[in-house]
Parts: sequence; structure tokens; C-alpha cells
Amino acid sequence: MIHSALLLLAAAIPPALLAQEAGRELSPWQPGTLEIHQISTGRGNAGLYILPDGTTMLVDAGENARKTERHTPDRPDASRPAGEWIARYIRHSLRHEAQPALDYVLLTHFHGDHMGDPSDASPVSRSWAYKLAGLTYVGESLKFGKLLDRGWPDYSYPADLEDSATKNYRAFVKWQIENNGLKVERFAPGRKDQVVLLHSPKQYPDFEFRNVGANGEVWTGVGTATRRHFPALETVPRADWPSENMCSVSFRLSYGEFDYFNGGDIPGIPSPVYPLWQDVETPVAKAVGPVDAAILDHHGYIDTMNEFLIATLRPRVWTLSVWDSGHPTSAVWHRLNSTRLYPGPREVFATDLHPGVRAVINGIEKLASDRGHIVLRVSPGGGEFRVFIVDDSTESHRVLKVFGPYQSR
Repeated sequence: MIHSALLLLAAAIPPALLAQEAGRELSPWQPGTLEIHQISTGRGNAGLYILPDGTTMLVDAGENARKTERHTPDRPDASRPAGEWIARYIRHSLRHEAQPALDYVLLTHFHGDHMGDPSDASPVSRSWAYKLAGLTYVGESLKFGKLLDRGWPDYSYPADLEDSATKNYRAFVKWQIENNGLKVERFAPGRKDQVVLLHSPKQYPDFEFRNVGANGEVWTGVGTATRRHFPALETVPRADWPSENMCSVSFRLSYGEFDYFNGGDIPGIPSPVYPLWQDVETPVAKAVGPVDAAILDHHGYIDTMNEFLIATLRPRVWTLSVWDSGHPTSAVWHRLNSTRLYPGPREVFATDLHPGVRAVINGIEKLASDRGHIVLRVSPGGGEFRVFIVDDSTESHRVLKVFGPYQSR
């Protein structure tokens, strides 16, 4: 098989060869490397992960239904829907495979900018069972192996999910199970066996994907034990029930000395007079600990990136999936850059910063990069990593900037 042939080359690839000059097309994935692609579409969140043995995973595939002046333009342009752009990007990034496919798909939570929000203009699937928007569009053109979300199978916490986007997603899931053999599981905090290497796990024993949190259940950091962070629903007023963002999936990915964190849209700063347990970032950060790289929670919005999370994670590299004038907010930006919270250098990379943000946040010009696909490439063994900024205005996949190498801790 193609995986076996490629894996034989992994040990022969010195880390220096994984570097690349700006101005050239991003080179293909190589066995033994870990890649995390934050895809820029101007419509939502989407991340492609290529694990050391070639196992593939998509984390979210968002598509907001409409654009306003608060949003940046579609990337590369508006000639195709975001879901189609994401699928095309994935196919190109997996061109080392004879038949590109996604072994895992992880949906962090049920919001349109993470899973797709169909509109009257959205095309209908070939089966006529659901509309194509974001994740469902990707699933129409690429085979999914296993799907993980926070709600399967009843989608009833904290209440029945009846919005149009989730109904469309559930119709997609039902059809894929019945006709394509899709495997679906509820994301279970604490476990480390729901996302595993599928092609050569024994060759990379120092790889781990740890489920951290979902639905208010949070890993303790010990074994597979978890604890309930949210109170029982019957003990709190309906107005205080957890929001969709609070229920987001969070995870830590480790490869050798390299660690990466993704918290979906979990908040860390409750609104005034609301209960303190609505801070989900603090218990999650306690379990995760220091990492080398992380994506900002909820796109750096006003209710996220609290002091404890930033000081605990203290990564060398932050990535920011952004297309809205409220992402990030000024307070978040200044906390990210505070050496009082943690010492030493750090870089922040954004997929597509809105011009309005530049006008209101002092120091935002210090962003390492403010537009483009963001690709973290971790060398075999996890000892070092680089960041590549890839052109999002065309499908050239041309590298615009190169950062690193950074040493993993």
C-alpha cells in the first residue's frame, strides 16, 4: 500500500529537508511529520490534520450563510461555496494519496461557522437528503471514516437541537450511516482511543490524541478520569443553562515533545452576574498544561482567552482563525502579548484579519502574519516545528512566509 511505501522513507528524512523557501508551492506531506493546516475561507473555521503515519482528520468545516460589512471577503473568492474550497484544499494537501479521504472528522460544536449553515441558495446533495454547506459539502466529495461530535446519538443536551443547521447536519449523518457505512461516536472526554494512528501506530508510540472536554465534562489530567464542571440542569435557572459554545469539544494533541491545543469555542470570561462555572477555559487549561502551539478559543472573542488559560498554556505559537471585525478583541490581544502572564517570545498568526481590527487595536501590527492559510509542520519525532503562511487568494498553494524552526519543549 502507498502508506507502507511512504513510511519506509520517514526515518531517512532529516528535519532540515522539511523546511522550505518562500515563493514556492508548499511541498507535500512527508511520512513522520505532523501537519496542522488552518484553512482560510472567510466563511468559518476549518482545520486539516495529517498525522505522522498519514492518518487524516478534519476539525470543523464552517460556512456562514451570509456576509456583512463585519466580515472579510471570501477566500480565494466567491465563485465557489466555502465547503467546496475546503474540499479542494484537502484534496491538494492529500495529493500523496491515490484516493484522498478523511479518516476522522471532528465537529467541535453545532454552529454554522464550524459545521456549515445552509441557506436558500445552498445546493442540494445528490441524494436530495440534505443541503450542501460547509461540512456536508466536504462529505459529498470526500469519504469520511469516523465522525465524532458532542451530541451523538440523541443531540439533546442541554436541550433538543432543532435549528436548521443542526437538522441539516443530522440528515447528512443519517444518510451517510445508512448508505456509506459512516461510523459515528460521541466525543468522550478523558479518552485517548477515539482518534488513533491507523496506518502504522507502532512506529510512532509517542503520538497521542487526548480528549479533554465536552458538554461540561472535563478530563482531570490523570488517567482517563473526568469530572462534571457544569451543575445539573435542574439545579440552575433555564436562563443560565450552558450555551452551545460552552459545550464545545476540546483536545490536546501530542507528538514527542510537541503539544498542541484546540478548545473550539469554549469561553473563559463569564458575562457579569452570570455563574462562574460558565468559565470553561480554566478547568480545561488545568488538565492540558503547557503546549507549544494553540488556536485561540472562539476566534479571540471578548469572552475568551482568560489570564489563567494564557498563563498555563504559554505556547510559542498562537494561531487565530478569524474573518470578523470582532476577532480578536483588544483585551484578548493585550493578554496574549503580556509577558506578565508568561515570559519569553511568542508569535500570533491570523488567517484573515479584518481592516476594522487594525483601526482599533494598538499593537495589532505586531501580528506575525495577518492573512493566509496557516500550516504548522512538525518534524519527525516532534522535536521542532515550523509555520508556513500559504497564499489564500488563489489555489497556487504558494508559501508567502516561513517562520521557525521552533524547538518543542
